Amino acid sequence: MKKNLLCPCGNNISFDFDEEIDLDAKPEILDHILKGTFMSYNCSSCFKLHKPEYKVTFYWKSKKYSLTVLPELDRGDFYLKKKETYAHEIVIGFPEMADRITVIKDGLEPAVIETLKAYILAKAEEKYPENDIDVWYYCTVPSSLEFHLDGIRRGEVAVMRIPQDMYDKTLLDYQKHPKSSNFTSLRVRSYLSVQNLLRPDALK
Repeated sequence: MKKNLLCPCGNNISFDFDEEIDLDAKPEILDHILKGTFMSYNCSSCFKLHKPEYKVTFYWKSKKYSLTVLPELDRGDFYLKKKETYAHEIVIGFPEMADRITVIKDGLEPAVIETLKAYILAKAEEKYPENDIDVWYYCTVPSSLEFHLDGIRRGEVAVMRIPQDMYDKTLLDYQKHPKSSNFTSLRVRSYLSVQNLLRPDALK
């Protein structure tokens, strides 16, 4: 599908965009997602970087996983349209897209990762109650999982590592008690995210 962006400088940026993407057939797309360059376009006139968001569905058959990504601008509509359903699990916004794709690439359980994020956020907000903090899964390292936190200090990223055995224990708990409120509170319909715990009352 052809898309067009109008740069503030007045230049029109035209590009092709696939609404459905097979990550096994197009591994270069996976590389762009992991590098943060997916859907990045520079204006040929003023060189301003544009990173638009559009609804897109990824199929990853080798991982037995499918994911629909909604633009961040659709977040409010998703919560308010309570009867709207999606054929696949969803995330909202391209940062969550990159996070979830990385989680699946590393063979981890998304519900457990989101549970650990909730734990990390609770600890961070105890220490920095006035800050608006986001936490993202980054990678696995020997005997632990690494998460990055934005918002603690301006222009800096904080790093927190969770022991592998904490992930393993949470995974076992999830496998035994998937209907526990610890896990179901993280899901709104097909949307699994720690962001569901942070939404304002007007969107509940």
